[in-house]
Amino acid sequence: MVLSVEERERFLAEPHVGALSVVEAADRAPLTVPIWYRYTPGGELWVRTPPGSRKARAIEAAGRFGLMAQRTEPTVRYVSVAGPVTAIEPDSAERAREMAEHYLPAAQVEEFLAYERTRLGEHVVVRMRPERWLSADLGGG
Repeated sequence: MVLSVEERERFLAEPHVGALSVVEAADRAPLTVPIWYRYTPGGELWVRTPPGSRKARAIEAAGRFGLMAQRTEPTVRYVSVAGPVTAIEPDSAERAREMAEHYLPAAQVEEFLAYERTRLGEHVVVRMRPERWLSADLGGG
């Protein structure tokens, strides 16, 4: 069953680990990697990644990417979006915190942010405007 616009946007705004896909080269399948993301219904989707990373380079070259979020319980449901990159901008402590708070229990946020600063280094924010949507809930009703 295809999701309504409201259902798919609400689902995409939930904290699912996304599968980001981006074309790297015409002669191979897209690069597909798990990633945390943020989406506000009606707005842009954004991800954080180290500048110069393989996915950052591929996104810059392609100028677009796709992302799929799914769950398996209580029913199999997914939303897939694809669209153009609207901005690649410097990250901020506020954005890092927003992302961490979206995915982690409150008691783990500070520890994660400290780990990220010391071990993972600098990030950029990549924004995408969803243009193409594919969604379904495969539940039996």
